[in-house]
Amino acid sequence: MTLRIGVIGTGAIGRDHARRIQQVLSGGEIVALSDVNRASAEAVRADIAPNAEVFATGEELVDSPKVDAVLVTSWGTTHEQYVLAAIAAGKPCFCEKPLATTAEGARRIVDAEVARGKRLVQVGFMRRYDAGYVALKDAVRTHTGAPIMVHAAHRNPAVPEQYITPMAIHDTLIHEIDVFRWLLDDDYVSARVIFPRKAARSHGKLRDPQIVVLETARGVVIDVEIFVNCHYGYDIQCEVVGEDGIARLPEPMAIQMRLDAKLQNAILTDWKDRFVASYDVELQDFLKAAKLGTASGPTSWDGYMAAVTSDACVQAQERDGEAVAIRTPARPALYA
Repeated sequence: MTLRIGVIGTGAIGRDHARRIQQVLSGGEIVALSDVNRASAEAVRADIAPNAEVFATGEELVDSPKVDAVLVTSWGTTHEQYVLAAIAAGKPCFCEKPLATTAEGARRIVDAEVARGKRLVQVGFMRRYDAGYVALKDAVRTHTGAPIMVHAAHRNPAVPEQYITPMAIHDTLIHEIDVFRWLLDDDYVSARVIFPRKAARSHGKLRDPQIVVLETARGVVIDVEIFVNCHYGYDIQCEVVGEDGIARLPEPMAIQMRLDAKLQNAILTDWKDRFVASYDVELQDFLKAAKLGTASGPTSWDGYMAAVTSDACVQAQERDGEAVAIRTPARPALYA
C-alpha cells in the first residue's frame, strides 16, 4: 500500500519534505498540495510531484478522498486549524513545530484527539530522531546514573533583522524544550531567563545572548545558552551530568585536518545540514504509523507541554531573573 499524502504549505520545509517523500523514503506519494501562494504549490508539483492535485485551501485538501494523510508545513499561525481539520477527518497528520502558536490552541488539539480516542498527530520535533541524541539518551539511561544537571547551548551564526527577543524561545529554544523532556523523561516546574551583556551583532529589538534556566520535577537543573548571532557557525551542545558520570552529545562527523600549522575541523553553518538525517528517520516513522491509521513519535501532548513551557520562558524574559512556575496538568491516558 502506498500512502497518499497531502502537503499544506509548500515553502522551504514543505518543499523539502515533499522531495523527501517522493525521492528518498519508501511507502508514500505526494498526491495533493496547497499553499496560500498557489504559484508555490504549482512549482512543487512541476519540480517534485507531477501527479499531485493543487487545492485552493488546506481544508479542501484534508477533505479530499484522494488524501490518506496530511503534512502541515504552513505558517505556524495556521497549524491549529489544519491539524484540527485532519483530526475531524480521522486522518493521520504530521505537523511541523509549533503545534499551535498558543498553549490554548495546542490544548484544543489535545482535547480533539482525546475525544477522537486515537492518536493521529505527530509533531515535528526531529531531534528525538537524531542519532547523537538517541545515543545520548541511551548513555544517560545506562551509564551516567541519575541526572543532576544539564549544560547546553544553541548557537546560530546570524538571524534576520525581524528576529526579536521572544523568538529566541518560540523559534529556537523550542527544540531544546522538547528534547530535554524526552531525554530526561521529566517535566519542568520553573523557568528563569538571565541576560548577559548584549552582543555587538544584536539589534534594538533583540537581547542576545540569553541563558534560560529550567528546573524539572525531579530536581534536575538545566542551563541553556541561546546565542543567535554567534557568527562562527551553527553549534548545538549538550552535556548531562549524572550521579556516576558525564555524557556529551557527539559532534557532527567532520574530517579533522592538520593544515597550515593548525589542527582543525569544520563547523557547520546551516541547521538543515546538522539535522538532515533526522528528518529522513522522522518522516519514515510517520509513514509507517500513518499506514496503520495512527501516529507515533512526539505527541500532541508533547506539543502542548512545549507551548506551556515556551509561554513561561517568554514571561521569564520580562522578569529579570525571577523564576516563573510551570504547571503540568494531568496527562490524558491517550498519551500515557
